Amino acid sequence: MKLALCAFVPVLMICLQSPAFADSQSGDGPETSADDWRIASIADRGAVLYYRAAVKQHAGDSLEALKLLKQCLRLHEGFDPSGSVVFEAVLNRAPGWGSLIQELHREFPVVGRARLAFVTEERDLVPEGLAYDSRQDSFYLSSLNRRKIVKIAATGAVSDFVPAGKYALLPVLGIRLDPDDDSVWANSWSEDTSRSELLHFGLSGELLGRYAFDDAKHGFNDLVIRKGGAVFLTDSLSNQVYRFDRAASSFSALKMHRRLTEPNGIALSDDDSQLFVADDFGVQRLDFRTGVSSEVDPGPHNTLAGADGLYWHRGRLIAIQNAIGWPRIAAFRLSKNGTRVTQTTVLEYRSPFLAGEPTTGAISGDNFYFIVNSQGENMNGDQVADPTKLEPVRIGKLRLP
Repeated sequence: MKLALCAFVPVLMICLQSPAFADSQSGDGPETSADDWRIASIADRGAVLYYRAAVKQHAGDSLEALKLLKQCLRLHEGFDPSGSVVFEAVLNRAPGWGSLIQELHREFPVVGRARLAFVTEERDLVPEGLAYDSRQDSFYLSSLNRRKIVKIAATGAVSDFVPAGKYALLPVLGIRLDPDDDSVWANSWSEDTSRSELLHFGLSGELLGRYAFDDAKHGFNDLVIRKGGAVFLTDSLSNQVYRFDRAASSFSALKMHRRLTEPNGIALSDDDSQLFVADDFGVQRLDFRTGVSSEVDPGPHNTLAGADGLYWHRGRLIAIQNAIGWPRIAAFRLSKNGTRVTQTTVLEYRSPFLAGEPTTGAISGDNFYFIVNSQGENMNGDQVADPTKLEPVRIGKLRLP
């Protein structure tokens, strides 16, 4: 789940203005001013410019926001403020911005390859997570509003895997299958109470375990399960990545290359040797063999920022980037050591399939299925703001390169 940028700006403002923000979480790096950090600490300067522009716009300084956006667009990375509610009003009345956006769209044209795969009859799910079960050739879809998990068969038939109200669940987010036994793991998070739980379900939907911190202020978002049982999850509220030890039923924070800001998407390489974590400013990579983490270098004229869903497929990261203005789905081929992007392929951009706040997806073979219309913008905390705007959930399908 990606917090709305306009709602996250106050937190972001604190982070950007912190002199120590550039320090690694190990505390070994020298303190750096916010201006120095803007360039030196992040591989993607465009991401910093874009989010600083959001901070300025939130503070009412539209002139400075537009100045920063122009600097961002000059880097030709793919940020598109015309698709953001934060900048929509100011861009509509700013002189010259119409032609700038037209130029941007000529450089990054519409890409429409997706087709419709499934539609649910329930309108009030407000889905967040999607997972594929190869054993049963079916999908699991989590619900924020109904606080349940539904199962979608290959035929498109939808049934309850974990019915609403059965276990008094919090809103359900990221969902993945255990590679060892095909059991189902999911994160849950109440924005109203800042409580979170990691959930474990058996093959019939029975609850095998629920795990949480004793303290509040956690926002468990997405997760992956490594072969052998370790669970890794992002916490978008505490800005951490945790490893959950199943034997000890305990969480431990991972030390990353730099401080995370709203970590969200998370992916494992197919050999389980590398962990990739997305946040507002890019993707960090943790090498399990060395214990060393680093920023994945997006390369010039490219951005890895703002990824909600993040997945590994044949040496590529597949990302749903819904916090860079207009959302896009892109495939990033990585170098053999996983430290830099060598090729970027935009799979879907400014198409009708990306107009409803896409969030996450799942890979089946060489196909990528994704939530087309999460309707998360219609949530006010844990509640639906306007039930009349709810619509059936659509799942799109893309062929991966």
